[in-house]
Amino acid sequence: MKNLRMKSARAAKDLSQQALAELVGVSRQTINSIEKGDYNPTIKLCLAICKALDKTLDELFWE
Repeated sequence: MKNLRMKSARAAKDLSQQALAELVGVSRQTINSIEKGDYNPTIKLCLAICKALDKTLDELFWE
């Protein structure tokens, strides 16, 4: 399932996939794969993304 909430939150902060990737210590391809729904990130990575985007786990990853 695509993660449109994460993509939207990233866009709202005016961050590119590359910029977010650098903030959380992964590759741009990893961010792209998460947004496309091809990769299920670890809880540690989920938390890092939430912190970078000022969102909660509920807001970005849980339905």
